[in-house]
Amino acid sequence: MKIVSALFAILLVLVGANAVYVVNEGQTGMLLQFGRIVKADHRPGIHFKLPFVQQVLLFDRRILSLDAQPERYLTSEKKSVLVDFYVKWRIDDVAKYYGASAGEVLQANQRLAPIIKDALRFEFNARPLHELIAGGRTDITQHVREQANKATRASLGIEVVDVRIKRIDFPEEGTVLESVYKRMRAERAQVANELRATGREAGETIRAEADRKRVVLLAEANKEAQQIRGAGDAKAAEIYAQAYGKDAEFYAFYRSLEAYRESFASGNGVLLLDPKSEYFRYFGESK
Repeated sequence: MKIVSALFAILLVLVGANAVYVVNEGQTGMLLQFGRIVKADHRPGIHFKLPFVQQVLLFDRRILSLDAQPERYLTSEKKSVLVDFYVKWRIDDVAKYYGASAGEVLQANQRLAPIIKDALRFEFNARPLHELIAGGRTDITQHVREQANKATRASLGIEVVDVRIKRIDFPEEGTVLESVYKRMRAERAQVANELRATGREAGETIRAEADRKRVVLLAEANKEAQQIRGAGDAKAAEIYAQAYGKDAEFYAFYRSLEAYRESFASGNGVLLLDPKSEYFRYFGESK
C-alpha cells in the first residue's frame, strides 16, 4: 500500500511539473498539441498546459542580428561595388515565424538574407555612384527596411528593425576604383585651379591698385615740385628785380660780364662783331 501511495505521489509530481511552464523575460511561448498550434505569443510569466499532450516552444523575443557577407551590386552607371551590411530583426508573429523557419534563427536568417539583398540591389541599381559616395546611405537603408518589412511580416513573421551599410568598396580587378581615383584627382585639380585663378585675380588687382597709387603719388610729387620751382623762380625774379632797381648800371655791367664769360669759355671762340656794337660797350670805357 505504501508503495502504491509513493508511486501515485511521484506520478502526481510528474504530472504537475509537466503541466506548468515558465516564459522568461525577453521570450515568447507557443503551445502545440499533436503538432498543431493551440496558442501563440505567450507573454512572460507562469502558464499551464495539458501534461504529456501539449508541448511548449520558447523563442527569443529580443532583437537578433543578420551579418551577411559582402554582396556585389551595380549602380545606375553599371559600375560594380561591394556592399557590406547587417540587419537587426525580431519576431513579430510567432506562428508565422515557426511555420517559415521551424523556430530556427539560422534558417530565418537564410530566408531573410535574399529579401534584404534584393531590396538593396533595387536601390543601388537606381542610384549613380557619386550619390552613394556623397551620403545616400540613409535613404537607401530606410527604403530597404520599408520594402523588406512588407515581405518579411507576411511570409516570415519577422519585423526588420534596422538595416545598416557598414562600408562600400570597389572591386580591385575592375575599373571602378581607378575611375573613382581619376574623379577625385580631377575634382582636386579643379579646386586647385580655381584657387590659383582666384590668387592671380587678387594679385592683378593688388598690382593695378599699386600702379595707380604710384602714378598718383608721382603726379602729386611733380605737381608739388613744379610749385616749389615756380615759387623759387618767382622769388629769384623778385630778388633780381630788387637788385636791378637798386643799381641798374651795375646790373647791366654784371650781365655783360656773364655774357663774356659764357662766350669765351671754350678759349678758342671767334665773334665777328662791330667793335662799336652794344656788346662791347664796357670794353672801351675807362674812368
